[in-house]
Amino acid sequence: MAWHSPFAARGGFLCTVVATSLMTGCSLTPTGTSEERDRLSAAGKPYEQPFEKRELPELPVQPNWRDLLHRAFMADGNLEAAYFEWNAACERITIASAWPNSRVMLGYSYALGPSDMKTFDRMTFSGTFDGAMNLSFPSKTAAEGRIALAEARAAGERFRAAKFDLQQRVLSTYADYCMLAAQERARSEQTAIAQSAAATSAVRVGPGSTQDDVLKARAASEDATNGLRTTRAELASARAALNAMLARNADTPISVPTAFEPRPLTIDDNTILLAAVEQNPELAALARSVDGRTDALERAKLEWLPDINPSVSITGDAAQAIGASIMLPTTISKIRAQTREAEAMLKASAARLRQSRREKASLFIGTFLMMRDAEAQALAVEARLLPLAEQLLASSRRRYEAGAGPYTDFLDAQRTLLDTRLLAIQARAQREKRLAELESLMGADIETLVSPSSVGPMQEPTHAR
Repeated sequence: MAWHSPFAARGGFLCTVVATSLMTGCSLTPTGTSEERDRLSAAGKPYEQPFEKRELPELPVQPNWRDLLHRAFMADGNLEAAYFEWNAACERITIASAWPNSRVMLGYSYALGPSDMKTFDRMTFSGTFDGAMNLSFPSKTAAEGRIALAEARAAGERFRAAKFDLQQRVLSTYADYCMLAAQERARSEQTAIAQSAAATSAVRVGPGSTQDDVLKARAASEDATNGLRTTRAELASARAALNAMLARNADTPISVPTAFEPRPLTIDDNTILLAAVEQNPELAALARSVDGRTDALERAKLEWLPDINPSVSITGDAAQAIGASIMLPTTISKIRAQTREAEAMLKASAARLRQSRREKASLFIGTFLMMRDAEAQALAVEARLLPLAEQLLASSRRRYEAGAGPYTDFLDAQRTLLDTRLLAIQARAQREKRLAELESLMGADIETLVSPSSVGPMQEPTHAR
């Protein structure tokens, strides 16, 4: 053990400094990483427990659309997958920005020679980086960290897009379900009236009534019964689809209000339009990709910088050496091609973003106009057509019951009233579906839009909070 003291005295300080700098490492994480992780942490609270141990919120007997969204956000597997993909992308920031990026290789050798040599002098200790992976220049690692951050931000926007896509599907399916439930009630009423009329016409033939009227009454009764059966099947299908998004059995009952209740919309059109395209999460993800391509171009240009692999060696009391290997960028054609590739990918991303902005703007305007048209159609039907259809049915019924009018007039009036009711119901449902689509395109809840200044770039659905 005679070698221990000179090693500690002469080489210990050098080895300690080198070992500490090489083994501990550091992370060249880019600015904005902590903020992105804070957003990730806030969004991941529903997924802290595995799904098997997660307590999903119970729905009331008659849930509203907020109750449905709250449970769907907790239960949907695709949304959870998008969150963990975002989580993985955030972890890749640390992986990409970790420095040194190469492993440390330690060496030891013992020299055989004359017996009068000291034991310590026979030993050689060396340390260098793995020759299979060069130690990158710190600026290269920092650029790779920025690329990873841009991808993590894009993954966050994709999570936001998945959240609003789920919100749109839940609200649209719920609107269809409410519409079908209202249609089921209307068709049930029509079927009861048609069956009663068929029974009455079968035992009574008076002035203005013929055997043809009896046959038409029976046919109308059968048609109403078949229509009711079809509507009930569609209602069951919509209920199964809605329960699937809520992680419940397909046949679990979902009660809806008797009257179709539209979501209130109290903001003006300009506020909606100002919040439209810039809020879209898909566009935001593309914008983050453009940022990443910009950093990738910078990283490709940094290949012109050489990589340096430092090394240290100690041979007993005889020698202590520090050296470095410089890896020159001799693959000139490859570096140039990588730079041109990065430039081409950046231009492609920018062009895709520009085109997507135009398409999303067009889609948003079209959806917005369709929503307003559905609102106007529902109001017109309910305010003008529906009262007229009810008056026509009442008049036809009185004439038929008094024997002063044929059954065909009563049947036509009955169908007109049903068609008018269904038209109003469909218009209301279309309005709700278009409104949900607008929220998905905006990446913001309508309820959060108070004024243009209140619209932020990262608003998420608040209905589940």
